[in-house]
Amino acid sequence: MTENTFPVYTADAIVNFYRTEVLTGQEAKHFTKSELTPVPKPEAVQTLYMRVLHLLYRFRPECHSMVPLLENIQNPVYHEGATAITSVYMRMQQFLPMCLVYDFSLNDLLAPKKQKTLTILSAIMNFLHFRKQRMNIILEKQAKYRADMDRLQVYVKGCSEAMRKIKMLTTIPPEQQAEADELAAALSELQAATTHESHEVNAIKESIAEWKTRIAEKTQKLAQVKVDVSNLKEDIGKLKSQIVESPEELKSQMEKMRENVKNIKTSMEETDERVVELQNLVQSVTQTEAEIQQMYNLLQDLESSMNNTKQQQEEHQELMALYEKKQKELKNLIVEEGQLKRAQAMKLDKESKQNMRRQKMREMKEQHVQEVMGDYNQIHQKREEMADRIQEISRETQQLKAKIQSLRDVCSKETEKAQAVYDNLSTSMDELHRRIDMDTVDLIRAVTKTSASF
Repeated sequence: MTENTFPVYTADAIVNFYRTEVLTGQEAKHFTKSELTPVPKPEAVQTLYMRVLHLLYRFRPECHSMVPLLENIQNPVYHEGATAITSVYMRMQQFLPMCLVYDFSLNDLLAPKKQKTLTILSAIMNFLHFRKQRMNIILEKQAKYRADMDRLQVYVKGCSEAMRKIKMLTTIPPEQQAEADELAAALSELQAATTHESHEVNAIKESIAEWKTRIAEKTQKLAQVKVDVSNLKEDIGKLKSQIVESPEELKSQMEKMRENVKNIKTSMEETDERVVELQNLVQSVTQTEAEIQQMYNLLQDLESSMNNTKQQQEEHQELMALYEKKQKELKNLIVEEGQLKRAQAMKLDKESKQNMRRQKMREMKEQHVQEVMGDYNQIHQKREEMADRIQEISRETQQLKAKIQSLRDVCSKETEKAQAVYDNLSTSMDELHRRIDMDTVDLIRAVTKTSASF
């Protein structure tokens, strides 16, 4: 006991703990520090141990006083006083090793010491704290298990609801099957038409891009021609200022200028023709753009419908993924449920076995209690008979004592009377003897006188 694995509490802490956690009613009210210090009272310590055994093992304090009455026990009444102490000692000797106390002795019940008693009570207090903590943890686990089972039921219900919804979404009613087939055929035709029109639109876009490049080139050339014309006008202005009077040079320059003007006119005509062609092409392009816009709107509508169908497919895939996930969770929960059921079955089996054992023990105990109660009733009857006989004997002895006392009184009176008669007789006999002596003396004298005379 020199090195403990539990704290040794003070007497005040021990008294407060046992008053609140172990004792009840008047026992808790009257339990004070003076019953443990400076000298522990054996009755208080024994009561504490009995209440601890009752709290832990449901072993009632009155059960300690029951004597296992056997036929070979003589005078079982004499065993009733020591039975309670012996029972408490045996139970505490079995219980205290769990509290890491290994040197409990009978002297700790009959004549307990302060330090040893405080150490034992501290060990029991530490064990009760540990028991309370474990019970709280077990209650928390039971509550968590119940919550998990409720959650499992909710999950199973949600999975069944999701399965039902998926089945409703995936199955087509028979009255709508023909319409669904028509919609699927129309959708396939629309997809084929949209692909064909998309190819045509791409070809038109390519041709439009080519025409745009050509128009850009022509506009660039037209701008270049305009720049050349402006340059030529400037050159003409310069040449007019520099005209010489020689007609030949003037004619040659005029011819050159005429040729240049013809070339410019021809190029302008060509550009006008190209502009007309380009305007026609632009009109056709605008018409094609309008048609393309209509096709684009149709394609947008189709794309929106395809997006809707795609979104529905994604939702369906998500639902399928969620369904698979829920299925996996359900399988895991079913596995856990199976494990829990197996554990619960094992636990129920153990509990049933324990219940059977407890039932057998209870039956044996009840039978033993009935036998004990029968023996106790017989002994109680014998005790009552013996008490009646003792009372009768005591009454008879009292009567005999009264008779003896009366006889003693009568005897004392008779002895007093006899003593008085004896005294009277003795006095009379003494008087008689004295007279006889006197008569003998007188007779002797008379005889001597007569003899002398004769």
